Amino acid sequence: MSTQTPERRGNRKLLIGGLFLILVSINGILIYMNYQKKEKTEEQAEIIKVKNVELENQIKVYEALKSDFERQSQELQAMGLENDSLEAKISAITADLNELRGFRNRSYNLSDQRRFRDRAAAFEEQLKVKDKEIAQLKQDNEVLFTENNTLKTTQNKLSDSLTTVKATNLDLTEKVKVASRLEAQDINVNIINQRGKDKDDKDNEFRAKRVDKIRVAFRLAKNDVASKEPKTVYMRLIEPDGAALYNLSTGSGTFQIDGEDVYYTAKRDFVFDNTQQQLSFLYSKNAAYKKGEHSIELYSDGFLIGRTSFVLK
Repeated sequence: MSTQTPERRGNRKLLIGGLFLILVSINGILIYMNYQKKEKTEEQAEIIKVKNVELENQIKVYEALKSDFERQSQELQAMGLENDSLEAKISAITADLNELRGFRNRSYNLSDQRRFRDRAAAFEEQLKVKDKEIAQLKQDNEVLFTENNTLKTTQNKLSDSLTTVKATNLDLTEKVKVASRLEAQDINVNIINQRGKDKDDKDNEFRAKRVDKIRVAFRLAKNDVASKEPKTVYMRLIEPDGAALYNLSTGSGTFQIDGEDVYYTAKRDFVFDNTQQQLSFLYSKNAAYKKGEHSIELYSDGFLIGRTSFVLK
């Protein structure tokens, strides 16, 4: 059995100590490398987290921009206006939103972040400018609305005034028309027999069998309102049964009273000169006259200007 020398034992201890140092060094290196790896992993995780927060914030910014531009479009439409540039911006923002949402599934690098931040800033400036334009348009519309209301009020007042004036004019016209109505005075009826002799009776009673013609004479009263102009007077000879004598061959016809056609027996044209002029009608029935009370009605300018009656026995 051999014994180790002190020298060999010393070398062995040195060897074991060296191996131990090597193992400790390797272990330290491994621990350091693991720490570095963990630190790098945490750093990457933090970077990813920051990028995700940045991405979601940017998506919210673009969603708000889209909502604001859509609001502007609705406000313009409410004022009856259209703006194609707004619709183009809304389409562009929608496209950007779709692209941003796509970054949730792929890398969203610093270049992308910068690009979308710059575009958002530009959109925000355009949004502010358009808001000012819309505010001015609303103010202008309010002014126009007020002016239109004022004009409508003025027009209504003018219309009311014109209506009042028209009504007054119509009233005055009607009053003048009534005031200018002629009046037949001293209406006298007598008959002419077959021998051509006039028969006058203060009681206006005549024998029917002796009547050949009927003469109606009257005088026009003075009227300073009536125009001095050509006029027509219509005579209606109404028999006892209520019918007016009517014969086209003797000059009969129709005229209007209150919008209705009325038969007349004879008419006469004359020029009114306000001198209380005398007028007369001479009418021949060319047939036997009926017995009973007959009426004479005289009309001019749509008014009844005189009336009388006589009896044939």
